[in-house]
Amino acid sequence: MTGLFVTFEGGDGVGKTTQAALLEHWLREQGREVVRTREPGGTEVGRRIRDLVLHHHGHVDARAEALLYAADRAHHVATVVRPALERGDVVIQDRYLDSSVAYQGAGRVLNPDEIRELSLWATDRLLPAVTVLLDLDEASARRRRDADEKPFDRLEAEKDDFHARVRAAFLALAAAEPERFLVVDAALPVDEIAALVRVRVRERLG
Repeated sequence: MTGLFVTFEGGDGVGKTTQAALLEHWLREQGREVVRTREPGGTEVGRRIRDLVLHHHGHVDARAEALLYAADRAHHVATVVRPALERGDVVIQDRYLDSSVAYQGAGRVLNPDEIRELSLWATDRLLPAVTVLLDLDEASARRRRDADEKPFDRLEAEKDDFHARVRAAFLALAAAEPERFLVVDAALPVDEIAALVRVRVRERLG
């Protein structure tokens, strides 16, 4: 594959969508073909799964939740991500398998290694070239979520200890794969974060 796969990770409210949009704009200015997408919900199948996992009223078993995310990921990679990479496009994605390891592995207290292996199997072991982790302490992230007028989804509504486990898991993943991860303080000004992201992406593009 000749394209570049870039993912944005981090807790809810850290600014992933904003930074993904800024990176897309910059790349298009450079003449690059870009596909910007998200998980869950980057396909029609994914949108149905997204509604189930994030907006279902009632209990969803943790293992069932993990399998639903993996099913979305398998279909999304097969129908959107791989075809774009094979065309030579840059794929910018809001969340990928690291979110499953953090949210279902650490947050739901399942086995993180099993969750990761499930997603690797689902995607035929596709990993991003660059993963930007926007890191923010739980109190600041909570204030950002509270300031947003939209209702919380099932994961956003979890208690602070859940989000603390998720943040710790993301940081552990980044420490284990420093060549893939770029960890950025999400409290920095938006333009400063965007500049740091562009430097790393420019390096990977050569």
